[in-house]
Amino acid sequence: MGSANPEILLNCTAKGYPLPYYRWKQNGTDIDLTMSYHYRLVGGSLAINNPHKNQDIGTYQCLATNSFGTILSRKAKLQFAYLENFETRLRSPVSVREGQGVVLLCGTPPHHGGLSYTWIFNNNTLYLQEDSRRFVSQATGNLYLAKVEPWDVGNYTCAVSSAAAQRRVWGPPTALTLRGDGVMGEYEPKIEVRFPETTYAAKGSSVRLECFALGNPVPSISWKRSDGNSLAKKIQHSRARGVLEIPNVQQEDEGSYECIAGNTRGINIARGQLFVYAPPEWDKKIQNAFLSLYDSLFWECKARGKPSPSYSWLKNGQPLVSEERIQIENGTLLIPMLNLSDSGLYQCVAENKYDAIYANAELRVIAAAPDFSRNPVKKLSLVQVGGEVTIGCKPSASPRAAVSWRKGSEVLRQNKRVVFLEDGSLRIYNISKADAGIYTCVATNQFGAARNSGNLIVKERTVITIPPSDTDATVGESIVLPCQVSHDPSLDVLFSWSFNGQRIDLSRGIHHFERIGRESAGDLMIRNIQLHHSGKYVCMVQTSLDSQSATADIIVRGPPGPPEDVKVEHVSSTTAGLSWKPGVDNNSPVQIYSVQTRTPFSVGWQAVATAPEVINGRTHKATVVDLSPWVEYEFRVVASNGVGVGEPSRPSALLKTKAAVPVVAPMNISGGGGGRSELVITWEPVSEELQNGEGFGYIVMLRPLGSTTWTKAVVASVESSKYVYRNESITPLSPFEVKVGVYNNEGEGTLSSISIVYSGEDEPQMAPVGASALSVSAAAVEVSWLPIPWNRHTGRVLGYEVLYWTDDPKESTAGKVRVSGNVTAKNITGLRANTVYFATVRAYNTAGTGPSSTPVNVTTRKSPPSQPPANIAWKLTNSKICLNWEHVKTMENESEVLGYKILYRQNRHSKAHILETNNTSAELLVPFEEDYLIEIRTVSDGGDGSSSEEIRIPKISSLSSGAVKLSQRINHALTSGILLLSSFPCWFKQCSAVDF
Repeated sequence: MGSANPEILLNCTAKGYPLPYYRWKQNGTDIDLTMSYHYRLVGGSLAINNPHKNQDIGTYQCLATNSFGTILSRKAKLQFAYLENFETRLRSPVSVREGQGVVLLCGTPPHHGGLSYTWIFNNNTLYLQEDSRRFVSQATGNLYLAKVEPWDVGNYTCAVSSAAAQRRVWGPPTALTLRGDGVMGEYEPKIEVRFPETTYAAKGSSVRLECFALGNPVPSISWKRSDGNSLAKKIQHSRARGVLEIPNVQQEDEGSYECIAGNTRGINIARGQLFVYAPPEWDKKIQNAFLSLYDSLFWECKARGKPSPSYSWLKNGQPLVSEERIQIENGTLLIPMLNLSDSGLYQCVAENKYDAIYANAELRVIAAAPDFSRNPVKKLSLVQVGGEVTIGCKPSASPRAAVSWRKGSEVLRQNKRVVFLEDGSLRIYNISKADAGIYTCVATNQFGAARNSGNLIVKERTVITIPPSDTDATVGESIVLPCQVSHDPSLDVLFSWSFNGQRIDLSRGIHHFERIGRESAGDLMIRNIQLHHSGKYVCMVQTSLDSQSATADIIVRGPPGPPEDVKVEHVSSTTAGLSWKPGVDNNSPVQIYSVQTRTPFSVGWQAVATAPEVINGRTHKATVVDLSPWVEYEFRVVASNGVGVGEPSRPSALLKTKAAVPVVAPMNISGGGGGRSELVITWEPVSEELQNGEGFGYIVMLRPLGSTTWTKAVVASVESSKYVYRNESITPLSPFEVKVGVYNNEGEGTLSSISIVYSGEDEPQMAPVGASALSVSAAAVEVSWLPIPWNRHTGRVLGYEVLYWTDDPKESTAGKVRVSGNVTAKNITGLRANTVYFATVRAYNTAGTGPSSTPVNVTTRKSPPSQPPANIAWKLTNSKICLNWEHVKTMENESEVLGYKILYRQNRHSKAHILETNNTSAELLVPFEEDYLIEIRTVSDGGDGSSSEEIRIPKISSLSSGAVKLSQRINHALTSGILLLSSFPCWFKQCSAVDF
């Protein structure tokens, strides 16, 4: 009331074609819209100008109408909010004792719409703050003081606000005074603000429950549910728990609630029940229906709500009730036989005490002659021999048309194979070629008739003639799964394969799979088949009319998988008990198990002996034998079946066998040498693998040849391979019998067989005689001497050592060379030319060298000529080569030329032939099958001199075919008696025949 806006607008908009027109009702009565000064339509909305509280309050409803009918909108209430002033009369003072509780009444003035309350104390501009002692009820507006204190004395004013009316009013003040007859004693709580015993709340709304008590001491307020359930987390306690607020109320919030007020004097409880209601909501609405004349209509609408809604029906805005033709029950509407007058707009209304909702739908009753334009008979139907086909006939017609069928001009009759279905369709079973043809559906009702035709074509069936068969295969093989068909030649056939339910995409060129065969064959080749290819294979054959499939199970057999969980159950010095679990047999049972072992001393894994010797596939235990004591072993097991040998198992844990007495004696017992009074004994050490335990060492047994008493020695070092026995009584080169054995912490082991070893010897005592030296060349001399006749007393001679040196103070050169056995001469090479060398000879043996012979001296010869033969000329006649060269002149410090060496070889041979001559010419008779290489060097006392450059002489065929002009030049040159090679430098570069 008093709003600045003088007009109210109630919205209403409807969709329809033709466009609807609108009417309105107030409190069920049509509104006269001709009263334009008060009502007017804005589109479909109702505008009320200068509304009056008494005239315009009430319930409004909009009606929309066009040529199809009328529908109603939901109802809307129009109310007016107002708040009047308080009465102006003075209020009597309220007098209480200190410690007593008090209630100050607000006395709310007349109003409509929601209110909120506050209180003012002593005209303070701030509102009174609520706490555990002071409470303002938003239900009554009253102010409650649980326990009055002296500072509470004063004037209290109630302020009331209306948000809807946009107004606030203040009541007259109420004075609070204290009585002078003493202080109020303690007393138990007295609940003055109680929430209703029954509270109704809409689902999704918020609920506020108030509870406040007077008492001394000031009571505390707590809340709980009477049914024992805990309060929901969403529930809010406000204002010192005097208010319980439940937001977004749901069905689970329904129940009994308790407010408990307590202090030291006692407690008091207020209880109330909360009921949750829900306005109707649609679960199922009615839908538009377009039905033929004489059809039946059944509509059902369902809604949920609390309390459960009731249902009513409207047709074109008017209530619809059950009658002879119309049956209404709860939310259902049934009209068994429709007529044209039943067309219209219908509404299902679901209503409970809190709201009403509307669901709208159109019913259109149609009357028309049969018509195939929207749903013609299928023009072409393909079917196979032996199959079945349904040819639909569903013309639009109202009422429903009667249907008959023709094949060509012949009327069809029903029989076991030919059946007319209820919906008018034609079904033919067990089709043969004779069934092909034109089929016509004839539809008739009271308004007319229509017909429509389709062609039935019959094809041969598709049959898999050679299906795939179950197959056993071995890993690595290639197999073919056949899939061949017979089919109608006019139909295309599509082959596909699946493996364990997954389609094989042959177009991607998947490894292992390949499609082979011609048009009517879809054979599948599996190349290099593997274990994971075991499974179900399905060949699928499809045409545009049918599909066939055939299945085969493939089992791929392969070598067994590795055994598992290999364990060493027990171990001794030479045996180990093993157990294992079988691995996968890969579709072929295990026949034999074998055991392999590895040690730090072996090269890879080695097969090992077991007990039983042959382990069959049903045995999963074995004892490994013939192991070495005190050696770390790993074991693995390998399974074999009829296909092959499988992968080995994982190795067992590393384990060492127990110690034992060593059984392998050292080998290669020998010795000798050493100093005087020493016997040196050597042997090949026993490998760690054969030492059989800790504390390993060697035992040496020795005695002079012919003696019966053995001398024993212990060598504690495991790495020793030598023992030296010293005794002053030992004569040089005395033979001893020697044995070497082994031991460890477990005891002494095996001794080797007896070997003969000689004791040490003295150096040779005699010097060689008859030494002499002879110069051989510029770089070599030969030293010779007479052999020494020796015996054990003069010292054994194993060979001789030659020492040589020069007396040149600028460059002292010395050296030594040895010869073994009875050799009595030695060439010393690598010497300087034309130099004096001194030499001496001495004998040696294992003890050292003896005295030297008297020195001899010798002078090496001069150096060989340094210049090579020059101006070499040659002439080739048949198989004879004639050579000429200039004589080499030597220098003063060079040896005189005594002759020449000619070295010649074929081009592809490394072995050279030598011809020596004292002249400066030579002839060579050689077979000339290929080029020859020739070089010439000087011969002197000092040795061979430098060689000429290598000459290449081409074979005869090269000369005759490629060098006629060159031959003429050569012949011309030869008439002068000599051919200078320097005039043909190309020859020294090994030119080809073309160059020649």
